[in-house]
Amino acid sequence: MRAVLQDVYGDAGVLQVRDVDRPVPKPGEVLVRVVAAGVDPGVWHMMTGRPWAMRPVTGIRTPKIQIRGRDLAGVVEAVGSDGTGFHPGDEVYGTTSTGSFAEFATASADRLAAKPANLSFEQAAVVPVSGTTALQAIRDTARVRAGQRVLVVGAGGGIGSFAVQLAFAAGADVTGVCSAGKAELVRSFGATDVLDYRTEEVDARGPVFDVIIDIAGNRPLSLLRRALTPRGTLVLIGGEARGTALLGGMSRPWIAAPLNSLVSRQRLVGMITKENADDLRALAELLENGTLRAAVERAFPLSHAADAIRLIGSGHSRGKLVITV
Repeated sequence: MRAVLQDVYGDAGVLQVRDVDRPVPKPGEVLVRVVAAGVDPGVWHMMTGRPWAMRPVTGIRTPKIQIRGRDLAGVVEAVGSDGTGFHPGDEVYGTTSTGSFAEFATASADRLAAKPANLSFEQAAVVPVSGTTALQAIRDTARVRAGQRVLVVGAGGGIGSFAVQLAFAAGADVTGVCSAGKAELVRSFGATDVLDYRTEEVDARGPVFDVIIDIAGNRPLSLLRRALTPRGTLVLIGGEARGTALLGGMSRPWIAAPLNSLVSRQRLVGMITKENADDLRALAELLENGTLRAAVERAFPLSHAADAIRLIGSGHSRGKLVITV
């Protein structure tokens, strides 16, 4: 089968489309014929091996997993033993830990769910990582309630687009932070106001937001706290600021945020997404009833996966990018 592989860490030039053996599902796994695969910032981090703090997990000198990609949507080709609950021919979406930029991929059954019936494979493929992250941030970590004022920093990206919609669905008054070119898109997701980060900083209006979801990861905590009410909640998703080679932007959610929380009534918390089938099913219901929609900016063929990762790494994509297989 064809797959996008890398033998060493580096920029998108290290990626190659090569023929490799088709994977075989283990007990509890499903073999999926991949129709489409989503592109998220995590793919860029896995490709570059940065920050270095992640390498004990991903591989010290070279990647342990050579095939890139995590999100997928496709058709079940075969199932392993131990009763996965899926059958050949089922249309599914979810995540894989062994690479989705390929014609076939294996995935644990507990990270797959039935594909939303009203979505194309391309639309479904961009949901799992970003949608699950946004759902857990809004529902579980921030616990957004009706009437709250919520600020989403990075509202025009993949996670941000879902976070705005989920906060709006919860009854919050949502403000999105993005470039002017993404403003109408963000308003279409349910934001009542949009801040253009080039002309207005997030604290310009004072401490008015009950919840801030920070996805962009490039602002000092002190600035974000100035926009937060005295007992507000700041949720830090990842750390996209490049920062040091060792930690990248990860020192903000995992070092600075807990220390700040110790001396403040404000709640500052970093989060790690827990990928699971239950949340995929919850997202599918929201997608099918029209509460959520997946905004796909552009599709790339498998042979041009490197171009998609370059674009996602630039931080200038609108909505989501997808690889078609």
